[in-house]
Amino acid sequence: MSHRPGSRTAWGLIAGLVALAGVAACGSEQADGSQPQATSSSSAVAGAEKLAACPSTPSKPPVSKGLPDMSLPCLGNGPDIRLADLRGPLVVNVWAQWCGPCRDEAPYLAELARSGKVRMLGIDYADPRPELAVKFAIDEGLAYPHLADPDKAIQQALRVGGPPLTAFVDEDGALVHVHRGVLTSQQQLDQLVRDKLGVTR
Repeated sequence: MSHRPGSRTAWGLIAGLVALAGVAACGSEQADGSQPQATSSSSAVAGAEKLAACPSTPSKPPVSKGLPDMSLPCLGNGPDIRLADLRGPLVVNVWAQWCGPCRDEAPYLAELARSGKVRMLGIDYADPRPELAVKFAIDEGLAYPHLADPDKAIQQALRVGGPPLTAFVDEDGALVHVHRGVLTSQQQLDQLVRDKLGVTR
């Protein structure tokens, strides 16, 4: 199934379908196989204006072993982002507001963002409640842009078994490492940034 940000349905319809698929353990996928269409305009989501706006990104050719060539809508305000346009050093965190381990690792991501040493991007994944996702990002101090992927468009390309997942993209746009599962300490995250991206804090 192709996922185009232009084909959008109301979040209310999505919530009714996806909520039944369950807030299963973060590491497991929803089993019904149904996939809602892409999101409605995030500017209509309460509190979206408080999130970091998604920047415009210049179009670039896709990179071998880079992020997938697909676009996702901004959870806050701003344009859709084509993932293949992104270059690092960049940390991409896949999360959901219903995911307990995502809350556990959020302080480490917030601290890394405050350092300003790398670019950061969040992807709210398989999440039927954008208003709660916005609240999550604000409450946890995740002061960097976030995209919405309610229909799991990135699942195959990044082999997402469920959130959390953290991907590391180098300055050439290559996806150099994917950490699956929860980050357990600031030291662990800082070490990954140092080892995979060559950036020290």
